[in-house]
Amino acid sequence: MRMLLKAVMDTEAANEASKGGQLAEITTTLVQNLKAEAAYFVADDGQRSCLIVFDMEDPSQIPAICEPLFIGAKAKVTLSPVMNLQDLQKGLAQVPLP
Repeated sequence: MRMLLKAVMDTEAANEASKGGQLAEITTTLVQNLKAEAAYFVADDGQRSCLIVFDMEDPSQIPAICEPLFIGAKAKVTLSPVMNLQDLQKGLAQVPLP
């Protein structure tokens, strides 16, 4: 299932991780391991954040995906199922009309 991962990192923890090179390692490894469809790095309300779209094959992947962000950057992580336009069109075609 296509998922959107949003990670908002604690500023102090991310600063320390950045100084030591771990932040680049965490994000690069995450994007590579997830075979991300898209990855964006933004400032969200003044905090380092990332938005990553990827295919989750099984919910058992969640700990392996999230723990490096929790441990390395004290991140708040949100995982949400998402659709692209083709998914939306396919789903809408299945909606019974009154």
